[in-house]
Amino acid sequence: MIKSAGPGVCIIVENQPVPFDQRVWREARALHHAGYRVSIISPKGPQCESSRETLEGIEVYRHAIWQAQGRIGYLFEYAWALASELCLALKIYRRTPFRVLHACNPPDTIFLIALLFKPFGVRFVFDHHDLTPELYDAKSFRRGLIHRILRVLERLTFRTADLSIATNDSYREIAIARGKMKPEHVVVVQTCADLLEVNDTQPIPELKRGKRHLVVYVGVMEIQDGVGSLIESVEYLVKQRGRVDTHFVLIGSGSQLPKVKKKARQSGVEEFVEFTGLLIHERVRSYLSTADVCVAPDPLNPLNDKCTMIKNLEYMAFRKPVVLYDLKEGRRTLGNGALYAHPDDPIDFANKIEELLESEILRETLGEYGRKRVEEGLNWRVQSAKLVNAFARLLKDDSRP
Repeated sequence: MIKSAGPGVCIIVENQPVPFDQRVWREARALHHAGYRVSIISPKGPQCESSRETLEGIEVYRHAIWQAQGRIGYLFEYAWALASELCLALKIYRRTPFRVLHACNPPDTIFLIALLFKPFGVRFVFDHHDLTPELYDAKSFRRGLIHRILRVLERLTFRTADLSIATNDSYREIAIARGKMKPEHVVVVQTCADLLEVNDTQPIPELKRGKRHLVVYVGVMEIQDGVGSLIESVEYLVKQRGRVDTHFVLIGSGSQLPKVKKKARQSGVEEFVEFTGLLIHERVRSYLSTADVCVAPDPLNPLNDKCTMIKNLEYMAFRKPVVLYDLKEGRRTLGNGALYAHPDDPIDFANKIEELLESEILRETLGEYGRKRVEEGLNWRVQSAKLVNAFARLLKDDSRP
């Protein structure tokens, strides 16, 4: 058994491998630095193939994933993941008994594991990454039985939780109104950049591929992320506006990547668009440091309107002006650090990009505004302190290790 003075924390994340999931990894590091014994359970993935390893004093356990399609396939996939997570959680508890089970959604099923540990005094923390019912709607374009089941699972997760961590005020409102949680049991911890990492990154002009300007997108490429509409904006800029002085880089992966690549090829803008796939975070920071403009083409829907996109906070940290569609949480986060296009209008989106490309002064003004917001509070030093304080309050009446 590993000896430590601090309480044990077991973090379970099913959506992405760790440390690739930067929110989870930063949370784990913050808790570890605060004296907690931290273990993480995550799926395997590219560059995260080891079943077990120790990173910076944090024990990481990974399980294989069962990728499937269709409703029945997804049911088996989630059941397999839940069973794997339970087995690893039991293994960790025998080795390093934990006082907190910290679950990151989606999906909203990990509360079932928490219910097994709560009789032993384990507290349950729900780290609310995604609005799962809205996410399903955005992907399937319909409501029905699955939506109702997801709402029930969400409600049960909130009911089981001793503490909920919201990524923004909209999520906090949902935890209180829809999840019936007490306001004092919900804390907002936003996923922000580490300014020390940002400040150590230098531009690499060669990333512009000989062009005058560089426009960058960083993020997942699923149907709800709107990357296909970004290709329409690029096509308009190149063919209608004659902008052949700009290189567009799309960083990330997802189920829509093959379709977006095909769309770029069919639109005749393939030579102006670079798809990098997944990159290590040091390389991503180099692109962000070099970029002139950053973009977030997430369309307006009930999910995106309430989400704080991690990429926007990263863009702001690098002093980059942003173009996005006019979404409630997007405007709440970026304020005057962005230009807002009419929702779901790729032509207006393109015009906003060109407006920034044509004005260095405007780019600098918006970029400096965003950076100031980050320095004043939207940075990981401030946000991680909120996380650590919330854990301290959760366990303040419990002296057991």
